[in-house]
Amino acid sequence: MNTQIIQVFYPADGPKIFLRTEADWDRNVEPTRSDEGGAQFLIETDRPFFYFKPVLRRNGQLEWSRGENFLAVATSATPLDIYPYFSDEMHCSVCELMSPLPTDTGVEHRFRVFLPPGYRENTLKRYPVLYMHDGNNLFLKEEAFLGNTWRTDEVLNVLDRMNAINNVIVVGILPNDRMAEYTAPGYEGYGRFLVETLKPLIDAKYRTLVGPADTAVMGSSLGGVVSFYLGWQWPEVFGKVACLSSTFGYRDDFVERVATESKRNLRIYLDSGWPRDNYEPTRAVRDRLLWKGYSPGSELFYLAFPEAKHNEMAWAERSPIPFQFLFGNMPVFKQHTSRA
Repeated sequence: MNTQIIQVFYPADGPKIFLRTEADWDRNVEPTRSDEGGAQFLIETDRPFFYFKPVLRRNGQLEWSRGENFLAVATSATPLDIYPYFSDEMHCSVCELMSPLPTDTGVEHRFRVFLPPGYRENTLKRYPVLYMHDGNNLFLKEEAFLGNTWRTDEVLNVLDRMNAINNVIVVGILPNDRMAEYTAPGYEGYGRFLVETLKPLIDAKYRTLVGPADTAVMGSSLGGVVSFYLGWQWPEVFGKVACLSSTFGYRDDFVERVATESKRNLRIYLDSGWPRDNYEPTRAVRDRLLWKGYSPGSELFYLAFPEAKHNEMAWAERSPIPFQFLFGNMPVFKQHTSRA
């Protein structure tokens, strides 16, 4: 028999929360305890996994949580924390460009913020944050280069429905002069803008998890270069970086810096296409990171994609991989010590 503890967090002052499971979708599973912040359930099953959904009794009516069914992989090792929402999301998360923010040189940056479904309703949940460059190419075709986007909101919503990732806030920063801002020495001022101006604003305005383990940067081509720079320069701020098809060596010295400077506390994703997609410089940076002591698979994840092109369509297609590396929905197991 397998046992799973499920903790449902929801600001339900008055309504009562139950679970419905695939063992019997018509039967309410009662909580073992509940309060104004949610409820806890203990599920015993002979299956290694099962699907379930929270339901809410409000004003005599049962309301099912929105979105796909939740997946539980039954184990007694750790509780499963769930933050459901029960109303249809009526707001567009990426429709409005935020007011431009000036840098210390007077240059202004505009940005969009993608908020996961349920953000506005379930106010108990806080989120990791992903800062992405070339923000014009992430969401809307009318802004994107040649009309091709990363489909970032679509990809993240699919991964959410798969129960594959922890939901994340995405901040897409629109460039002014990407050739200058994403390379040396221009990325120094751009980096200070993110660290000193943009991130404090995002953390103040939204329910974010502010530490480096929950703050990531991601980009492609020169956007991959500046992502690596931000993590290497400020690992106490950005603890995770994803660099796709990065133009390493164009106006940077990262191969030398990685070889000669101390190891940073980072999780790093690197990839490229092949051929003619920065395959060789990406391999060079990967090898230096391995020699520096980064553990493959956990601290450093590298992939090369045969025949992959240097464009938004290729990056959109493989973006589920770095998204899962950065924000994968992984259980946290307790360490057990044995007695001699």
